[in-house]
Amino acid sequence: MPRRKHDAGPLPLPTIWEVPDDLWARVKRVLDEHDPAKRRGRRRIDLRKALNGIIYRMRSGVQWNQLPKDFGDDSSVHRTFQRWVRLAVFDQIWKVVQNECADLGGVDWEWQAADGAMGKARLGGALLAPTRRTGPRTA
Repeated sequence: MPRRKHDAGPLPLPTIWEVPDDLWARVKRVLDEHDPAKRRGRRRIDLRKALNGIIYRMRSGVQWNQLPKDFGDDSSVHRTFQRWVRLAVFDQIWKVVQNECADLGGVDWEWQAADGAMGKARLGGALLAPTRRTGPRTA
């Protein structure tokens, strides 16, 4: 990592959740085609800020209600993300972002991992779930 002249510490990394202008132009084409604005009703939030907020949330893991105010209203950003997923627009956007990252050499396709979490079943889990029992039920 590059160092400053008079400081032993590393330079800060560039912000990785702000979509650059050229990438936004390509994403906007996808949005214009697959999620055009309605002629009536409430005005939409700034979709570029919403995408930045979605990327920030994915990169940082914060809860939706902990998004910095720079991205706009957290509920609106979340609703935008849900709409894009429901309309399969987010898949199209993500393909554009992945291709951009791959072009920059930022994706190592040889090594990928998935993360998951297991948690305790709340309120009894299998005790309350319907099961296929053939014999009489005992307590």
